[in-house]
Amino acid sequence: MNRFHVHLNVADLAASVRFYSQLFAAGPTVLKDDYAKWMLEDPRVNFAISTQGRAPGVDHLGIQAESGEELAALGKRLDAAGGALVPEEAAVCCYARSDKVWTEDPQGTRWETFHTFGEATTYYAAESACATDGAACTPDPKAMKPKVDKGTPCCAPQAGCC
Repeated sequence: MNRFHVHLNVADLAASVRFYSQLFAAGPTVLKDDYAKWMLEDPRVNFAISTQGRAPGVDHLGIQAESGEELAALGKRLDAAGGALVPEEAAVCCYARSDKVWTEDPQGTRWETFHTFGEATTYYAAESACATDGAACTPDPKAMKPKVDKGTPCCAPQAGCC
């Protein structure tokens, strides 16, 4: 079963953690100096907040798949919807390791579909060959192209690549 995902940029993490912990009647399942995440069952949502230097507000929406097969099915649905797709394999983002497919809706809202398969010790891995541009984990699909490494498509969108 898939899980809805919401990621908000916040100005004050501690105040936001207090607010959302009260709203959800539960503390975050992941809490770092710059990030917090609630994996809720009612409603079934992966709700995350971070202080990564972006304007406060909705950063992106998404759907978290429970398997690689579910992620592939979501990718087909995104492709049928007609948006440009930006795949990321083995991305390190939000203290997790995930395979992802990014797109934008007609209004420019970023959508992330992803399957998480492990934890990470950093928010993002800018040093990785398969990492986002290092500024944040949410690429701008219009400005990104899949990175190509020695003729082999890689996972990460990179500005000005290729």
